[in-house]
Amino acid sequence: MTSSDHLLGLIRNTPEIDLLLRSSFGFDIHRKHHGQGLQLASGAPMEVIAGEFAGGAYFLCAEHNGRRPVVFASSEGEGGLLADDLADALEIIIGLEWHDCLSFSGGGDVEVMQISAQHLERSRDKYSPNIGSEAAQVAAALSLRIVPVSDLVIRLQAAAAKTEPDYIVTDEDGQVFDPLFGEHLEPRHGGWG
Repeated sequence: MTSSDHLLGLIRNTPEIDLLLRSSFGFDIHRKHHGQGLQLASGAPMEVIAGEFAGGAYFLCAEHNGRRPVVFASSEGEGGLLADDLADALEIIIGLEWHDCLSFSGGGDVEVMQISAQHLERSRDKYSPNIGSEAAQVAAALSLRIVPVSDLVIRLQAAAAKTEPDYIVTDEDGQVFDPLFGEHLEPRHGGWG
C-alpha cells in the first residue's frame, strides 16, 4: 500500500477528519465525479481522488521516484502540479489559502506569493477563527506536519513551477489548461483591505 493509499484510507475511515477536510479545507473524497474527462497532455495516467466545492478536482499521478504527484484542475480551466505527493499536498491544503495564493502570485513570483499568503492568512483567521485547531486536528490524525506558511509558499511555488512539461492538464478535446499562477498582485477592488 502506498502512502497515498494509506492517507486516503485514513480519511475514508475517520468520519470527523473526512468532514473537516471537506467542510473547512475543500478536499472532498466523495466528489470524485469532478474532473472526469481531464487528462495529462503527456498521456500519463491520473486518478481523481477528491473534488472541491467550486468544481475543481485533485488527481494522483503515476509514481515518480517512489512518490505519486498531486495535480489540481479548477473548473475555470487552470491546472497544474500542486505537490510531489499526497502528504505534501494535504499539508499545503490545510496550512495555506493555496488557490488564492497562486491566483495573486504575479505570475509565480515567490515574493509576491509570500505577501499574498500573509494577507490571506490574516483574512482566514478573522473569518474562520477555529481553522488553526482544525488544521492541527487533521494533521494529528493523518500524521502530517504543521508547516510555517512561508515554507508552504516556497513548496507550492516550486511544485507549480514544475508543471511543464509532465503535468499539463487538458480536457477531453485536448484544450490545454492555463497555469495555476495568476498574474494579479492583489485583489482588484481596493486591495487586501
